[in-house]
Amino acid sequence: MIKRRSPTAEDVARLAGVSRTTVSLVLNGVPDVRIPPETRQRVLEAAARLNYRPHAGARHLVRGRSELIAFVMRQTPDQVFADAFLPEVLRGLSDVLREANLHLLLFPLAPDHAPEETTRLLQERRVDGLILSGPRFEDREWLGRWGQETPVVLLGHLAGTSLPSVDVDNRQAAAMATHHLVRLGHRRIGLITNAPLSYTASYERWLGYRQALEEAGLPYDETLVALGAFTPASGAAAMERLLKLPDPPTAVFVASDVVAFGALLAIRRHGLRVPQDLALVSFDDVPLSAYVDPPLTTVHLPAEDLGREAGRLLLQWIQEGRPPIATIRLATGLVIRQSCGAGGGA
Repeated sequence: MIKRRSPTAEDVARLAGVSRTTVSLVLNGVPDVRIPPETRQRVLEAAARLNYRPHAGARHLVRGRSELIAFVMRQTPDQVFADAFLPEVLRGLSDVLREANLHLLLFPLAPDHAPEETTRLLQERRVDGLILSGPRFEDREWLGRWGQETPVVLLGHLAGTSLPSVDVDNRQAAAMATHHLVRLGHRRIGLITNAPLSYTASYERWLGYRQALEEAGLPYDETLVALGAFTPASGAAAMERLLKLPDPPTAVFVASDVVAFGALLAIRRHGLRVPQDLALVSFDDVPLSAYVDPPLTTVHLPAEDLGREAGRLLLQWIQEGRPPIATIRLATGLVIRQSCGAGGGA
């Protein structure tokens, strides 16, 4: 069987009676080029007749854009794949990018990997912009090297940078969650962080926990703080440590639903019940948090809106050629279910 040859730009040019350059300019949508309307129409009709589509790589070269946006997460691939919060964020971000005919590249960047892996994406123009999710304090150094010509938006908060950012008030939200346990009568309240304290969000949630204790007149006890690391396994290990204390907590604020899933398993392994023996409040309100046993009382984060707003800021920068001066903080709220013992429904 003889394979039929695919049409080329030369074929379109020959049929339309124009040069190959004119075909490229028309079909790649190059702006600010004066081509007579009748010539443009001949090229479009010839391309349609031959069923010709420009090569994506060539189109990107002509336009000077990759049509790709990188979503960089400061986590290992295993941690990224365990993140039940991520799909909701990406849904909101993808909605915005789809409207602008842009595509998304998910790029895990583990803390032990050099950030230059990410900066090369921009230097080599493999992406048109970058959203950095979950920044660490040390990221200030390499982010500070970029000028206003490099579109980078933070999904999170990083003091000391002028980059546009979208986040929630992690400190206030964590204080709200801890205050809820105080109001339920608990005086020995533990904390399992969502990540090491080198992550800005984790540090701010730790500050909110301490703030709530101080406002309630309760002492801060470092032995009641255990570090999580994004995954259920890290939550189980952290809860094991708290339960083995000579005087374990009666309630725990777990600063991530995903980490809390592992904490629930560790509690059951010890023959304890939630909330009868140990109350839990967590953070994020991922969809699964309403369906575990017991359903989690948790701080609701507007995941889709976080992704959507980050995408809008990045598009604004790319389209206008200058960074938007914006620090967006979205509202949170406490969703009361059964894990705290307050009698909430599922």
